[in-house]
Amino acid sequence: MTRLTERFAALKERGEKALIVYVTVGDPSPERTVEIVLALDQAGVDVIELGIPFSDPLADGPSIQSASFRALQKGVNVACVLEAVRAIRQRSEIPLLLFTYYNPVLRYGVERFARDAAGAGADAGLLVDLTPEEAQEWITAARARSLDTVFLLAPTSTDARIEVVSRLSTGFIYCVSRTGVTGAREDVPPDVVEMVQRVRARSSLPISVGFGISRPEHVRSVGAYADGVVVGSAMVNLIAQHGDSPGVTEAARTFAEALKAATRQERSGHPA
Repeated sequence: MTRLTERFAALKERGEKALIVYVTVGDPSPERTVEIVLALDQAGVDVIELGIPFSDPLADGPSIQSASFRALQKGVNVACVLEAVRAIRQRSEIPLLLFTYYNPVLRYGVERFARDAAGAGADAGLLVDLTPEEAQEWITAARARSLDTVFLLAPTSTDARIEVVSRLSTGFIYCVSRTGVTGAREDVPPDVVEMVQRVRARSSLPISVGFGISRPEHVRSVGAYADGVVVGSAMVNLIAQHGDSPGVTEAARTFAEALKAATRQERSGHPA
């Protein structure tokens, strides 16, 4: 079992849902990213998505695009991200998922990326624009290094696509709550429940829901039917507001604590 699968299994045993938080490596700085991740771990976050900055993040909205741009301006690249993974792994066992587009991986070298990511201490890869039909080279390299591969499903995914993704995914399946790009929203679409049910009928893997989830009440709502909840742009926005200041780590920790508390409320029916 990987750290990722072990974490989901432990959460299921406790009756909790996974809180997965995305941060862009290098925004506001690589060093501060490490501090933020460690603070999120202390706050109870279950999985960290480490975003590799990329110049054309087609699935990301303005918040993550801006964070990627700021990180790229500082010269952050794949090697910098892997160095951050090593620094985190020296002080934490929190599962780390590398969130990226395929171009940086292809440029770095697919097998080399899998080897170096695993060697640094990463646990999984989510290559946003890599379709299952084109993913065999990556899947082979990742499995050889015991890295999980997470694929995305959207509300528009057909039953056939759900079956393919269910067969090829490891770790968990990421269900996108809406069509379009990432970004904090006021609500979570009600039809996500049906989508999760469709996926669950075809897969025994944990199912996590992301895109647009930004508040504890969103986490509580989605946690009623999914195994994990992903918060991205809301955390990226908070980090951007504080910039490279010492207060950013405490702000991230406080926000994450509120989000994590919402993953535990379904057990008792009242706030944890």
